[in-house]
Amino acid sequence: MNKTIILQRAKEVLNIEATGIISLIDRLDDRFIQAIELLYNCRGKVVVTGLGKSGLICRKIAATFSSMGTPSFFLHAGDANHGDMGMIMEGDVVLAVSNSGETEEILTLIPTLKRIGVTIIAMTGNHDSTLSRAADVVLNAGVAEEACPLGLSPTASTTAALALGDALAVILLEKRGFKEEDFALRHPGGILGRKLLLRVEDLMHRDAEVPLVGGETLMKEAILVITSKRLGVTGVTDKRGNLVGVITDGDLRRGLQAHGDGILSMRAEEIMTVKPRSIEKDALASQALARMEENIPRPITSLFVVEKAGDKAPVGILHIHDLLKAGIV
Repeated sequence: MNKTIILQRAKEVLNIEATGIISLIDRLDDRFIQAIELLYNCRGKVVVTGLGKSGLICRKIAATFSSMGTPSFFLHAGDANHGDMGMIMEGDVVLAVSNSGETEEILTLIPTLKRIGVTIIAMTGNHDSTLSRAADVVLNAGVAEEACPLGLSPTASTTAALALGDALAVILLEKRGFKEEDFALRHPGGILGRKLLLRVEDLMHRDAEVPLVGGETLMKEAILVITSKRLGVTGVTDKRGNLVGVITDGDLRRGLQAHGDGILSMRAEEIMTVKPRSIEKDALASQALARMEENIPRPITSLFVVEKAGDKAPVGILHIHDLLKAGIV
C-alpha cells in the first residue's frame, strides 16, 4: 500500500464510521424518550452489560453516566452468569448492548433479570433479535456496514453504540441540572475538581507560619521575619491586630534604593505598602489566584487571609507556590 492508498482507506474508514453515527439521528424517536425517562427515574443503579468489543463500549458508557450524575457500573455478561448477578437488585435498570441481539451470555441473563424485576433497555442493531423482543425499550444502534473490510470485526457498530450512549448521558446531565460543581465532586483529582473544590483554608499557612510585624517594628527585625518565614513578605499590623500594610521583597529593594543602609533603622510602617489585598478563608483557591493576578497596581505573589469579608485581622497567608503545588495555576 502506497501513501495515497493508505490515506484514501483511512478516509473511507472515517466516512463509514461517521455515516453510522449520522444515521442514528433520524432514528431517534419516542423509544429514546422512554429510555431517558427510565434512566432518569431509576432509584437503584444503572447496570450496563455487554461482551467482547461491545463490553468495552459498555465500560465507557457506564463511566460516562457515573461522571455525569447517573450512578452506573459495568457488569461483564460472562461474569454475571457466574455469580456477579448478585450486584443487580430490584429497581435497577439494565442497559444491554449487543449489535446482533443474540449474544448468548446476555440472553442467558434475561430470565433472571425478569425474575428480579429490573427494567431492560436494549441497544442493538437487530430489531428482530431475541434481546429486542425481551427488552422493555429498544434503541436502534444499527449501521449499514462495518469499516472492517472483512465485515467481521465490530467497528462502525461499536462507534455508533458509543455515540448513542453519549447522547443518553448528555441528555440525563441536562435533565438533572448537573453543574460544574457536581462534576468536580466526581473528579476531585482532576484540574477542574481542584479549581472548584479547593478552598483557601485548605492551602493557606497559619499560626506561627504567618509572617507578621507591628507598625513600630524596626526594619532590621522585619527583614529577619521575612527571611525566616520564607514567603518573601510580611504583613504589618496595627495595635488591634488588623492588617494595615505589607512589606515585600520589592518594597525592600525600593527602600534600599531610596534610603540605603538607613532603611534598617526605619519603622515597618514607613516602608510598607498600604491597603494590602486579602481574601476570605472560605473563598475558592481559584478566586485567590484571580485576585493575585489583578493588575492593581501590579500582580502579587502572596495574599493574606481573613476569617470573613470585612475582617481585617489576618488568620493565614497564601503564596502563589501553594497554588502551583495544588495544580491551580
